[in-house]
Amino acid sequence: MTAKIFIDGEHGTTGLQIRERLAKRDDLTLLSLPMDDRRDAAKRARFLQEADIAILCLPDDAAREAVSLAAGEGTRFIDASTAHRTADNWVYGFAELTSGQAERIAAADRVANVGCYAIGSVAMLRPLTEAGILPRNYPVTINAVSGYSGGGKQMIAQMEDTSRDDAIAANHFAYALTLAHKHLPEIMMHGEIARKPVFTPAVGRFAQGMLVNLPLHLDLLDSNPDMATIHTALSDHYAGQKHVAIAPLGEANTLPRLDAEAMRDTDDLLIHVFGTEGGGQINLVAALDNLGKGASGSAVQNLDLMLGR
Repeated sequence: MTAKIFIDGEHGTTGLQIRERLAKRDDLTLLSLPMDDRRDAAKRARFLQEADIAILCLPDDAAREAVSLAAGEGTRFIDASTAHRTADNWVYGFAELTSGQAERIAAADRVANVGCYAIGSVAMLRPLTEAGILPRNYPVTINAVSGYSGGGKQMIAQMEDTSRDDAIAANHFAYALTLAHKHLPEIMMHGEIARKPVFTPAVGRFAQGMLVNLPLHLDLLDSNPDMATIHTALSDHYAGQKHVAIAPLGEANTLPRLDAEAMRDTDDLLIHVFGTEGGGQINLVAALDNLGKGASGSAVQNLDLMLGR
């Protein structure tokens, strides 16, 4: 018998991407709520209760409501919103996070899918905190740029339709200027850091892609490691993983530039270790597709783990 999957919010950017990935599979039955009925709580509740797994592509409050609508019915959830990423009794949906995480996702009834900036940040932080290289109170700075699709349908329209009154003319802009981005609690919890990072996100005039930068002073790290030590710690952490890789150290430092769209249309994340040997500083850079490993790709990976695929 095929598993019944309901994408609550399938008409949004993340939901559409997930549906496209699942539409041709014959091991799943997709339950689809017509767009005109998406605000009908009774119909949503019926679909949520009938599903084996519901994938929530909703604003935070609507995601919490969806979970309550299926209470006691045995529905398992993957929540792509921010609502449950630091919540008790929810498993963080980054399968490569740490040893045993994929197994925890597979066994879970409640999985909080990753945030795009957060997975890039956590993917670089967690191996170093686990290895005892990065102190938990290190003054972390994270700089990032994302494709505009990360802002959802409204930002896509603002960037692509110049006739709109609220059209965005900028080719590149920083935002979250008050240093209170919603991904910060997620980054701190799953990156295992105790001091709030200075996080400066930006959006570029390209649809999909992302670079997340984590600059580090080596003399402020435990044991004052060199570049090779950092590279080895990352490589060991992700050894044998399919969707997270570390660029070879020599290759990374011959690149004249790094394209923010380098990982577009993939579900993979690639980490680079940049710097000059003996220079005392490094810059870790995660490249990913904000709608791939940063959203829909991770959701489908988590779904397959929960289904035992």
